Amino acid sequence: MDLTSCTICPRNCSIDRKLNKGICGVSGEKVLVSRAALHFWEEPCISGTRGSGTVFFVGCNLHCVYCQNREISNGQGGKALTAAELAEVFLSLQEQGAHNINLVTPTHYALQIKEALVFAKERGLALPVVYNCGGYEKPETLKGMEGLIDVFLTDFKYLDPQLSLQLSHAEDYPERAKEALSEMVRQKPDCTFDADDMMTEGVIVRHLLLPGHVKEAKAVTRYLYETYGSRIFVSLMNQYTPVRRFDEYPFLNRKVTKREYERLLSFAVDLGLENAFFQEGETAEESFIPPFDLTGL
Repeated sequence: MDLTSCTICPRNCSIDRKLNKGICGVSGEKVLVSRAALHFWEEPCISGTRGSGTVFFVGCNLHCVYCQNREISNGQGGKALTAAELAEVFLSLQEQGAHNINLVTPTHYALQIKEALVFAKERGLALPVVYNCGGYEKPETLKGMEGLIDVFLTDFKYLDPQLSLQLSHAEDYPERAKEALSEMVRQKPDCTFDADDMMTEGVIVRHLLLPGHVKEAKAVTRYLYETYGSRIFVSLMNQYTPVRRFDEYPFLNRKVTKREYERLLSFAVDLGLENAFFQEGETAEESFIPPFDLTGL
């Protein structure tokens, strides 16, 4: 698996990404990073009190129509870094007191990130590494990262192929997400925490409740619980924020209601889900989206 005929993700573009852009929107041997800073808006066991050392990568293999990071997910912006330079970013975040290194949307840079992590660990990186992805992964790519990733923080967006086709241009998302999650749990079958209640190993699966789609959210929650039980943590999120006017998908033009979220949480509790994170208060605000202004680079 290499960049000259890229099949790193399920899109299987098979193009020379050293010269051309794939569906992920980026090309070249360097990685594009838009921000590297302490981040406090992840799950408590990731952000903690000192912040997660979060590295936001440019580009994405999904391009969800409602993407909150659309400013960078389309492949625009960012600073180009070599693997050695990316390793220095990781080490800088460690020096700033980060609880972990949090790789946001890393999939299409998996080969370069692997090289950077090896460099960084040789130079003293000792923090847990979090692979923060959209769930649209290939098990082969994840296997290539084995031994370098400590925590998988992954989305499970849909079980309905038609919904995933409409909103993320990927009808095969449900099956690919199932395969990827299975590999993540194989690598990290148990969740472990340090004395400060920070996750040091394990899998956290996020599901973002979309307006009008409580039934879909319940189906995803049931699948996760019945398949993995207490081996994983599930994060049920209500923070959906309309980022533009959606004429083609009117249901996306509003936030999730309190009642919708309460219905999902009640279902999860009745199901028996215990290893879970719920969101409280007003989270559907664009202020939760950080500025992609090359901070830390």
